Amino acid sequence: MLLWVLACTTEPYHPPPGVMVVVQESQTSWLRNFNPLISSARWPSTAGVYEPLLIFNPMQGSYTPWLASAYDWDEDGAGLTFHLQDGVRWSDGAPFTADDVVFTFQLLREEPALDIGGVWSFMESIAAPDDQTVVVQFSRSFSPGLSRLAHQPIVPEHVWSDIDDPITFTNPDPVGTGPFTEVTLFESQVFELSANPHYWQAGKPAVKALRFPAIPTNDQAALALINGEVDWAGKFVPAIDRIFVGADPAHHAYWFPQVGGSIFLYANTTTPPLDEPEIRKALSRAIDRDLVVQVAAYGYTTPAGPTALSDGYADWRIPVDEADDWTRHDPDAAAAALEAAGYALGEDGLRYRDGAPLSVNINVVSGWSDWVRAGQVVVRSLQAVGVDAALKTYDFGAWFEQLGRGEFTLSLGWSGEGPTPYAMYSALMSAEGVLPVGEIAPSNWHRYASPQADSLLNAFEQTTDPAEQRRLIAALQAEFVAQAPAIPLFLNPSWGQCSTVRFTGFPSAADPYARLSPNNPPETLLVMTRVTPR
Repeated sequence: MLLWVLACTTEPYHPPPGVMVVVQESQTSWLRNFNPLISSARWPSTAGVYEPLLIFNPMQGSYTPWLASAYDWDEDGAGLTFHLQDGVRWSDGAPFTADDVVFTFQLLREEPALDIGGVWSFMESIAAPDDQTVVVQFSRSFSPGLSRLAHQPIVPEHVWSDIDDPITFTNPDPVGTGPFTEVTLFESQVFELSANPHYWQAGKPAVKALRFPAIPTNDQAALALINGEVDWAGKFVPAIDRIFVGADPAHHAYWFPQVGGSIFLYANTTTPPLDEPEIRKALSRAIDRDLVVQVAAYGYTTPAGPTALSDGYADWRIPVDEADDWTRHDPDAAAAALEAAGYALGEDGLRYRDGAPLSVNINVVSGWSDWVRAGQVVVRSLQAVGVDAALKTYDFGAWFEQLGRGEFTLSLGWSGEGPTPYAMYSALMSAEGVLPVGEIAPSNWHRYASPQADSLLNAFEQTTDPAEQRRLIAALQAEFVAQAPAIPLFLNPSWGQCSTVRFTGFPSAADPYARLSPNNPPETLLVMTRVTPR
């Protein structure tokens, strides 16, 4: 009710014609950082200012050519050749060539902290035989290499070769190939990116500029959407049919396809007793996922199962026996498992082993109201079986740093995604991603490694046979179910809202050319180059 009252009494902001207002990040104020090679850069640095070679589109199940017009695999799966688009220029007018691609990947090799995708774990060399061709050789057969290389943002050699420290470089005046490159306004509470004057796709973008107000919470984003102040957003909005669509049924729309990853409760496996699979399973059985979905997500999604695979991978899922389904709410079984693990119930209602209580903190982002409510339900579920559980909220930067450094006990977080379930299971179980606590890990935040999973992942990397890949993914699912390295909570909706008062051409269930959500770069480029002003 409060949202509706405020929505009806707040004077809406009306941007100039052709300027699209976007809400994606949750920030109280903006820092001018457009370095696409680091995780803290402003959206849309990685897909808007800069661009990748290809874009994997999960709605179509295929790659869309982008800076590369085509690619070819070597016969043994140990190399790729990319053929680049003709006529691409950087936003300062300089030509884009294969040397820029080679330079970008060599920079990742020289500065491993920038190699977020871990491409040099399988790459051996990269070369440009001519201006339009890039040849990549792998150190071994590696079928997932395409997705990692395809989505790497490419930076210009003629600019970045003069940067002393590319890790700390904030790139305040970016030079990119993307549709929006010109920083025409930058203040603490709002910034704007105008269209690239040399964009290589003729007639695009049709939008003149993107405007980004600093909005720190989902509730404030919901108010801005209701008031018609936002054209495109990727936020959780409660009771969306009533408070958003109902405010303007002809123009307000949303679409939440569940084709991406899952939301997990990550258990830090370096912290006893969370290093014990049976403890992780017991905690999972205690959680009422149906209540999480209803209270936290307003029924927009569904509980995750023990394989953690979303609907985008539905045809990959294996059946799981009910006895092995540790995602099914069963507080009695959870209590029995904790008892069997030595955690006896004390007179104060808490469980103790060797005199120490079973205590956990659950970290969430303070402005993400759906996650906060999910965390509250999880806390109550754990407390009901004797766990000393508490919710800890942090702003996004602090939360993400603790997650990456492995400095938490339990934390909500998302999962990786890609053309196959390989990326998610690799991030969840591969030893390659395990870093010491204190070092920032791009994935495998829970610090878990499975030798069995490594063997299966290695076999997957060496084959391009679809039947064999499915057999290996089935075995990876079985290993995940057996070990419970992380606790899946619910399928992650691709949150997306739009207003068609001023712009048209957004994706929808009727026109699923991409996800509506701005939260999935580089797929967002498909939307930026398709939407047009009325």
